[in-house]
Amino acid sequence: MKNGAIFDMDGLLFDTERLYYKSMEESTRRFGVQHTQEFEDALAGTNGAQAVATIHSFFPAVDAHAMLADCTARVRAWLEKEVPLKPGARELPAFFRAHGVRTAVASSTEKDLVLHNLKLAGLDGLFDAVVSGQEVAHGKPAPDVFLHAAQQIGCAPENCYVFEDSVSGCRAGIAAGCATVMVIDMFQPTEELRTGCARICESLFDVQRAIEAGEL
Repeated sequence: MKNGAIFDMDGLLFDTERLYYKSMEESTRRFGVQHTQEFEDALAGTNGAQAVATIHSFFPAVDAHAMLADCTARVRAWLEKEVPLKPGARELPAFFRAHGVRTAVASSTEKDLVLHNLKLAGLDGLFDAVVSGQEVAHGKPAPDVFLHAAQQIGCAPENCYVFEDSVSGCRAGIAAGCATVMVIDMFQPTEELRTGCARICESLFDVQRAIEAGEL
């Protein structure tokens, strides 16, 4: 077992990727442009400046800042009431804590929303550090956020797991030199990720079983 475990948030701990997808569909309608799967795939896992750049690259005539703000505000309103947990989101971090493994959340989402979601879901006591894409120079698929998270928990990247659901997030984990595990949510693994990831799992429960079996 490795010394550190770094978790993405949206689509990994919380079933929120679908909320962002639904909200961005509404935002594209409101701004008069065509929502496509290609656009959504490119947007997944990005943070503020990178998300704005992605929106602008697809829809250069649209105010990208306004579209992103519209989408985010809607999701924030939904999350004020409930944060839907993914299977194993409580159990796997607790398993690591019980075995002395340092834990962190590393998300592209704004830090205040990450902290809000963790607290509302009752997971805030399970992590030693919380890192946001706002704190690093480059968003996923650059490795910055995972390298920073590894530093925050005092672990070398090669001694950390990274758990991700998005293609860009997995690329970031691999680039950081971490043992990257893709936990499938809305995105299917590419051949690149099947080669580069340490494992592809269906759920966080599957991750725990693999670790307990000595396969990770």
